[in-house]
Amino acid sequence: MKLAADLRTFSDRLGHDFARPELLVRALTHGSLSSATRPDNQRLEFLGDRVLGLVMAEALLAADRIATEGQLAPRYNALVRGETCAEVAREIGLGEVLKLGRSEMKTGGRRKDALLGDAMEAVLAAVYLDAGFEAAKAVILRLWGERLSGAEAAAFNPKTALQEWAQAQGMSPPAYEIAERSGPDHAPRFTITARLDDGRAASATGTGTKRSIEQAAAQALLDSIKDSA
Repeated sequence: MKLAADLRTFSDRLGHDFARPELLVRALTHGSLSSATRPDNQRLEFLGDRVLGLVMAEALLAADRIATEGQLAPRYNALVRGETCAEVAREIGLGEVLKLGRSEMKTGGRRKDALLGDAMEAVLAAVYLDAGFEAAKAVILRLWGERLSGAEAAAFNPKTALQEWAQAQGMSPPAYEIAERSGPDHAPRFTITARLDDGRAASATGTGTKRSIEQAAAQALLDSIKDSA
């Protein structure tokens, strides 16, 4: 099997020359286009998640030989979460070659974090099955690059920090309310307010996942608390 020109270009960006090109094709095939003769990427996604996890765990242990499990866990989560996988996928143009059914194409599937993140994991599994763990490890470490050195900063979670602060003050966990939602389903825009028991609140607006906007609102409220201290 020979890869089409766009997939050869993608393979170059990925940094792996497939001996079994059908693995890459399967990794890029979403369930909305699957059939009896065209399997989708779900099983590869399952495997790729584990391959990525092992590489990241090993790399974090090597990078910081004195960190505790409690320190390593949030760094690990920041590196393997779906949003990070989607970011990497965008950087290498994965969405451009993702094979989708008509319904997903109409709703902007090539830009959806969930689809991109899942396909990125499937592609990593394809590399692993094609050439083994060391080849997959090399691809992952190159693509994740500076994210590894910045994992500690990326692991900071404003929602967790705000909840811990609120509980230390004897308050209930912060509440998050969607004040406004606009835009198409594939690129919704949210305004979300983080609110404390004592009435203090802050809002954030942006596109993306509700989780990311909630984090921005939590950070805004933390900044407000700090400024008023």
